[in-house]
Amino acid sequence: MSDYKQGSSIKELIIAIPGAIIGFTLLVSLLAYLFGVFGSEKAAPSKEEADAVEQKVVANIKPVATIEVAEAAGAHVEKSGEEIVKGTCVACHGVGALGAPKIGNAGDWGPRIAQGYETLVKHATEGIRSMPPRGGAADLSDHEVADAVAYMANQAGAKFDPASLKK
Repeated sequence: MSDYKQGSSIKELIIAIPGAIIGFTLLVSLLAYLFGVFGSEKAAPSKEEADAVEQKVVANIKPVATIEVAEAAGAHVEKSGEEIVKGTCVACHGVGALGAPKIGNAGDWGPRIAQGYETLVKHATEGIRSMPPRGGAADLSDHEVADAVAYMANQAGAKFDPASLKK
């Protein structure tokens, strides 16, 4: 009697498993059809409709603003050495940052003044140690850098004349 039940349950499983798979597939297909996943294909949009949709998408993803970088109008206006020092150089030379000689400190400037005006201007123009070329103000002309060097060095006792450099 136990053989009969065991054989019977295996046959039932062989029929039940594919039946359950087919039944589940039919149920999912019916639900998909009812909720419009497939079976209700629409006609392709016309060229005008497609263009209108594309224009809406482009309008929706368009940046809010744009940035345009333009050259400053007019020619470069030369600044005096004092203006450059107060606007640019003072950031480091005002407090002696990273070993920069402090403006007006003869002890800091003495060895540098001894190197000569042309050497100081060369170092300021090309950069030296922690100091970037032109003190980080790339728009400064050679003449402006020379004027700024003379102004700072003269604050510490030098007698440099920016006009003395060969142009």
